Amino acid sequence: MARASMAMMNVKELEKKLRAEGFARFFTWQDGPNASYPEHTHPVRTAHVILDGQMILTSEGRTRTVKAGERLDVPANTAHSARMGPEGCRYLVGEEESSVR
Repeated sequence: MARASMAMMNVKELEKKLRAEGFARFFTWQDGPNASYPEHTHPVRTAHVILDGQMILTSEGRTRTVKAGERLDVPANTAHSARMGPEGCRYLVGEEESSVR
C-alpha cells in the first residue's frame, strides 16, 4: 500500500489525478467517530484520500494511521480492516475499473 501527500488539492483535482492513474469511479464518504469496518476485500484496487480526520487501517499484519492530506492505496483482493479516528473521517475513494464484465 502506498501513501502520498495530497494536501492543498480540491476533490475535482484529486479525481483528475486519480483518473490519470487508471481509477475510473469516485465517491466521497464520511464515517463518524471511531466507526469501524471488519476485515474485508475489494475486487479492484482502491485509493483513499483523507480529506478530514483520520483512518487507521490494518492489513498484512501492519497498522497505519492516515491523516488529512494523505493517501492510501489498497491492492485488489487485499484483506484489510479500518477504524476511524475520534473525530471521524471524510475521504475520497477512487476505484479502478473492473476487468470483469
